[in-house]
Amino acid sequence: MKVKAVLFDLDGTLLNMDQDEFVNGYFKLLARKMIPHGYTADKLFDTVWKGTAEMVKNDGSKTNEEAFWSKAREIYGEKIIEDKPLFDEFYIKDFRGAEVFCKRNPKAKETVLWLKSSGFRVALATNPVFPISATELRIKWAGLDVSDFELCTAYENSCFAKPNPAYYLDVAKRLSLDPKECLMVGNDVGEDMVAKKVGMGVFLLTDCLINKEKKDISPYPHGDFDALNEYIKALQ
Repeated sequence: MKVKAVLFDLDGTLLNMDQDEFVNGYFKLLARKMIPHGYTADKLFDTVWKGTAEMVKNDGSKTNEEAFWSKAREIYGEKIIEDKPLFDEFYIKDFRGAEVFCKRNPKAKETVLWLKSSGFRVALATNPVFPISATELRIKWAGLDVSDFELCTAYENSCFAKPNPAYYLDVAKRLSLDPKECLMVGNDVGEDMVAKKVGMGVFLLTDCLINKEKKDISPYPHGDFDALNEYIKALQ
């Protein structure tokens, strides 16, 4: 079946970063914002991780946003719900400071624009554990714009998360495509290559490779953006 859409991960794929450095920097910015409002760094970070785990476990019965804040309420009570506007403000304003932990790769933008001009549909299949405001910023840091993508997954509009195969089925469904008509491009073996389980084609981008389980990557087409472009040309 011919590939009609190319799906891109964002962090470590279209936007170069060391994930650990980025997360540490992001958490420091969040702590700076919230400590004056009665939060402690350790408990706040533990809550973010537990809320993220709830999004990963989401069975489709609620949005990831609802899953996250439900867990946050369990931990903090109504206070954190009342303070949600502060968190929203953080992702709109203060989160901008995390750009210093990322590096733009011009070839990412070149590839996306080339794909669109070649007739491919392009979607942003980033793990939907961030608000859309934070995703829009990271897209800009990569030199791109939300309008470059037919679909951008975020925690407000998604009910599944990586590495759940249901996430990829949902993306294909929202694009009105058979999974076999999609090619998933990502840098994380554990989170992105699982798309292969639902019938999608995959390409492992190795510039910022994440392979926590040290799996053999030879079964997956892989390489940098130049290799990706050559791989896609061969599919046409």
